[in-house]
Amino acid sequence: MAIRYNLWIDPDNTAQHRAVEADLERYFMERFADYPHIRLFGADPYDYDAPFNRLYDVLMARAAEYCEEKWRYVATPEQLNRCFFRAVGRSNKFVQDDRK
Repeated sequence: MAIRYNLWIDPDNTAQHRAVEADLERYFMERFADYPHIRLFGADPYDYDAPFNRLYDVLMARAAEYCEEKWRYVATPEQLNRCFFRAVGRSNKFVQDDRK
């Protein structure tokens, strides 16, 4: 299997990697605005049918496509994941259940 990830192919191109990651974070923030408030993990954080988990899967796929189309850049799963959770941390769209 051939290596496709730009980060692995050209690790020294930090300016491009940072620009893509900053854009990915903005991309996620904009997508979150399309949704009502989303409740974070209830009783079972591994409930794959929970709204947050379904949103994650959909947005990961869309963000990967967005990167390839806009930047001609193949982001690693780790880059996508990190940018997604940075955006979650900055967004006011997520509500966390009280822990009891």
